[in-house]
Amino acid sequence: MDWKPDKSKGKAVYKQIVEHIEQGIQNGLFPIDKPLPSERKLAEAYKVNRSTIVAAYSELEANGLVERKRGSGTIVSKDIWGLTKRRIPSWNKYIERGSFQANMPVAQRIRHISEESSLVNFASGELSNELMPEDYVKKIINSKSFTGHLGYDHPQGNIELRKTISDHVKQDKGIETTPNSILITSGAQQAIHLIIECLLKPGDAVVIENPSYHYSLPIFKSAGLKVFHLDVGKEGINPEELIDLHKKHQIKMIFLNPIFQNPTGMILPAAKRKRILDISSEFGIPIVEDDPYSLLNYTEEDTNTLKSLDENGNVLYISSLTKIAASGFRIGWVIGPTPVIERLADAKQQFDFGHSVFSQWIGTEFLRSDYFTEHIEALKSKLEQKRDIMIDSIAEILGEQVDYYFPHGGIHLWCRLTGGMDEIRLLEQSIEEGVIFTPGSILGTKSGYMRLTYGKVDDQEIPVGINRLAKALRKITST
Repeated sequence: MDWKPDKSKGKAVYKQIVEHIEQGIQNGLFPIDKPLPSERKLAEAYKVNRSTIVAAYSELEANGLVERKRGSGTIVSKDIWGLTKRRIPSWNKYIERGSFQANMPVAQRIRHISEESSLVNFASGELSNELMPEDYVKKIINSKSFTGHLGYDHPQGNIELRKTISDHVKQDKGIETTPNSILITSGAQQAIHLIIECLLKPGDAVVIENPSYHYSLPIFKSAGLKVFHLDVGKEGINPEELIDLHKKHQIKMIFLNPIFQNPTGMILPAAKRKRILDISSEFGIPIVEDDPYSLLNYTEEDTNTLKSLDENGNVLYISSLTKIAASGFRIGWVIGPTPVIERLADAKQQFDFGHSVFSQWIGTEFLRSDYFTEHIEALKSKLEQKRDIMIDSIAEILGEQVDYYFPHGGIHLWCRLTGGMDEIRLLEQSIEEGVIFTPGSILGTKSGYMRLTYGKVDDQEIPVGINRLAKALRKITST
């Protein structure tokens, strides 16, 4: 056999072998009802591992081109053209060829095991059940009668909810808007997806923070965007770097989380917020502001959003009830120019034909009620307490092995492993010890960091989790 797979190609070797054998069957090199070379012989001929041949033969079998019979080996199927039997789709091929990218393998692993009851969960960005307003929601359900209808609602979302959000953001965040400029989404992540899919095209250059939650989203790659980074330091990003990036790459959009940034917990200083808006106006670059945490302010710091300072309509503002109330509400929103909102609403209707009338009703009643203010005040107090327990536990148990930013709001603690530890290796050992966290490499380009989130865990679990993390560190450093 003169042909050999080319290992320097971008295509997987087993796929090259599959294509070669398919072509050989078509041109008669591998005759119908004749055995193919054994896995061992073909592996030797092609100078590959036997497992590669096994994968190739498995895909050929799934495609209906070969049959694998015990004692007879692998033969070319008599029914190659599907005259007498149905062929099985090669689902693995379809999975791999799709344009929508999967989450990072590490992120998938964290998601799959994070709900194990034995684990102390410092990875989830969700609030714990005790922090969600379950009692208030029960009171609303028991005291209010549902007066809505059960048909499709307005493409932008229920008008009463949009009016309520308009009042909420004016009162609590200083944002002036109207119901026509609001789109209800299934959480903030759907809002991000809609913006990318509707307002950008493959090859467009965008800027995200490094590290950031946006870094973890596969949608940027799926959409074929060119992604550039603004590093987040102790004072947040440097707006002047944005000018250099724009001059070199013609930036089409900026994605920012300036208030209690995920994962660092930083607040972008007021002067830098103003400078970002000035640059946006000077060069005509739209800003997407993701604001999950600005209400979770433990102090009296300035947490004015970019949108509240936006005089020119340059900011698309995203927020939700997910991080401040309950993830199960699936209530998020985008605020922006009416034509943009109408474009996003049209796309959303194509995906899901509108949001649940019941969750919108509950969201409306909750935001309108005094319960909302009571809930936010209690939530801030409880989260601040959890933050303090985590910081005290780190100081007592981990000491100088970990540095961290001190957040004044939000739910995350961004930590640096001072010994230059591989955070992925630490994650695997930590899972064995019964604690899980988010490694920094999921959220940015720098290694040796981890995000510890304290919103999901009970108070008494926090020192237990830090002890388990310390045990994992000891085991790694001793080997």
